Amino acid sequence: MKPISISEVKEMLKKEQKKRELNREQKIALEHAEHFSSLSIKKANELIKELMKLDGMKVENAYKIVDLLPTNEEELKAIFFKERSIPSKEGMEKIIQLIGKYR
Repeated sequence: MKPISISEVKEMLKKEQKKRELNREQKIALEHAEHFSSLSIKKANELIKELMKLDGMKVENAYKIVDLLPTNEEELKAIFFKERSIPSKEGMEKIIQLIGKYR
């Protein structure tokens, strides 16, 4: 199963909404996606590609980073909390810089 970003969820639900009325759960999901998605699908996918070039980056973590857009190392560490290894200080700084390019 491939992860998708909140931006992709928002677009999928908007397209579906044009075809038919969404059910209650879908409406809630769309509302959530509209509120929390900060990037367009294009920008989200570009950021994911750049993040995946970094050593040790897992796809799941790249999507979490794109969805949450952490602004500092503490927020970024929370994403890697359950991982066996976390990026170095330099790696964290690189991720924050990449996020900054797309904000």
